[in-house]
Amino acid sequence: MPSGVSDLEQMYLRYSRIRLGTAAALCAALLLGNAAVAQAATPAQAPTGPSTAEPAPTGGTDNVPRPSTPITPSPTGTGTGTGTGTGTNINADADADADADNWTVQNALRFWTPRRMASATDPSGRIARPPGWTAPRGKRAVAARIDGEHFDGVKSVGVLFNTDKGMKAHYCTASVVRSKGRNLILTAGHCVGDKAVFVPKYDHTKSGADQPYGMWLVQEWFRDARYASDKSPESDLDFAFGSLKADNGREVQDVVGANTLVRTPGFVNKVTVIGYPMIGHNPQDRAFRCPDVSTAPLPAYYQMQIDCGGMWGGVSGGPWFSSLDPSGDTGQIIGNVGGFLKGGPDVPADNPLYNRITYSPLHGDRFFQLYDDAQNGLHTDHGAYHQPPLPYSMGNGETWKHARLMAAGDFNGAGHSDLIVVWTDGEVTLYTDDAHGRFVSERRLLAPNSTWTHAETITAGDFTGSNQFDLMVRWSDGEVTLYGDVGAKGLDWTGTRMTGPNPTWQHATQIAAGRFNASTYVTDLMVRWSDGELTLYTNVSAGSFGQEHKLKDPNSTWQNATLLTSGEFSGNQKWDLMVQWKDGELDNYVGTSVSALGTEARIQNPNGLWTHNTVMTTGSFTGDHRTDDLVVRWSDGETTMYTDTGMDHLGTEENLVPHA
Repeated sequence: MPSGVSDLEQMYLRYSRIRLGTAAALCAALLLGNAAVAQAATPAQAPTGPSTAEPAPTGGTDNVPRPSTPITPSPTGTGTGTGTGTGTNINADADADADADNWTVQNALRFWTPRRMASATDPSGRIARPPGWTAPRGKRAVAARIDGEHFDGVKSVGVLFNTDKGMKAHYCTASVVRSKGRNLILTAGHCVGDKAVFVPKYDHTKSGADQPYGMWLVQEWFRDARYASDKSPESDLDFAFGSLKADNGREVQDVVGANTLVRTPGFVNKVTVIGYPMIGHNPQDRAFRCPDVSTAPLPAYYQMQIDCGGMWGGVSGGPWFSSLDPSGDTGQIIGNVGGFLKGGPDVPADNPLYNRITYSPLHGDRFFQLYDDAQNGLHTDHGAYHQPPLPYSMGNGETWKHARLMAAGDFNGAGHSDLIVVWTDGEVTLYTDDAHGRFVSERRLLAPNSTWTHAETITAGDFTGSNQFDLMVRWSDGEVTLYGDVGAKGLDWTGTRMTGPNPTWQHATQIAAGRFNASTYVTDLMVRWSDGELTLYTNVSAGSFGQEHKLKDPNSTWQNATLLTSGEFSGNQKWDLMVQWKDGELDNYVGTSVSALGTEARIQNPNGLWTHNTVMTTGSFTGDHRTDDLVVRWSDGETTMYTDTGMDHLGTEENLVPHA
């Protein structure tokens, strides 16, 4: 990568605060009332779990009880039940119950009045959702970046309340999971706290006694002994199980059903994430979900992430469903909100990342060891945590802003495309694809150098007929060079000169290899000249441009074509020409041949979003042996693949590189 550009994790590490906020602020919101919230709250700080202690800058100390000390609810409440300043006691009798030695279901039902249940206040001091998170999302709408939605909730997911050190509001989310005792919930490790109560499908309009599926006391917590902080690899272990007390002989699973836990299949998935944001950013106080959102690796951690607006504090612990059962109330869970920075980066509320980027630890061996312990009531020390091999990451938008040129082709002779990128500092990188639309490794073909900063446009085709793609480069002085079999030979050789420096080819503004006339190899070359002329060269080979066919005379319209690529978009084996225009319009010319430009098929009308399309290329990345997967690098560095793009529509969108 170009030197001096931060990786994704370095961007996130600049934010040292996390999203849940102090327990003290929550307590103040309850006891002083909303009018005093702004004075009582300390923005963007968080306990190590639901407590008042702020984590140390380097991750704090390991305060997790060791195997000999099970984590159990404290028999003695810590809340005072009285206000300070101008605040008043909300319910003195209920507070007395909270402090009683015998914390029972009856105590909880009396304590959690509708007023208490609805009194959660975001620790930033805001009592309403700030404007903007549902506004148009940047330059374009993308599948990997969506906004969530309120909904009625599902029976197996609910909120956690507790009174630990004065916290008297719902602060985390949990889900019921299958277990031998039919009594387990899953949440985040940082959500563990005393006197916790789980409320399935929470209804803020009802008291504890009237909740549709009851209130369930957490009898015992199970958390990995190595989970120590939110700023270390141990944040990969940010998950916990709680066993619930039975209610009149009934177990929670018998009442609301249970979800199936499945090992996380990898870093790239489609999930539905459910949680309950705290009322400060969720005035409706309703369940919230991000449906069918794409996950991506979190570099340097054994975690995945999503980009979905509306995931404010309170969603921690919420389940990541890979699928839902026909009932819609249960499903398969492959993750939970948690991990690095307690579920997501905490930045000022006007920063787009504040409520968008959300993490989950991967559910692997340590997770299922803890799950087994919880089912058997054990607290086993599973030894030091050794992070599994980290996922490969292509970096982030800050890096990819410097991706100046791209070309796709089968450079390794593997039967599917890989990607070559020329960077602004002259470095050239080859990214290897796995035939499933994911890039799994990179290889530096050239270190940063001054020569390749003069590469003006590139394309890839099999001009030498060797079943390995070649790279063609037009230089700033008009020279055109062909580098054959790049995957095997690299780029540290002189290549084959197609034409020497000359003023004519200095005006070859865009070039795109394709198979418009050829039957076997990609040996045709489309050229758009600066005066708008469009020329197709067929039977191009090493040292020869073959036969020339003029498709468009010089004209002002085609001077506004900003990008060209080609592919099998219409599915008729011959390739089509795709053109990006200055006003954001995107067109496909179907049936382009040596005699004429093909029939225009509109993909995108003129629009502001696609004016940010800066570099694009087309390859066969998904293993279907059809060159119809469009890769776009946007102006903010985000890089996107549209798999199986058709002649008049974009394909399924997959995020390769997150935006800067």
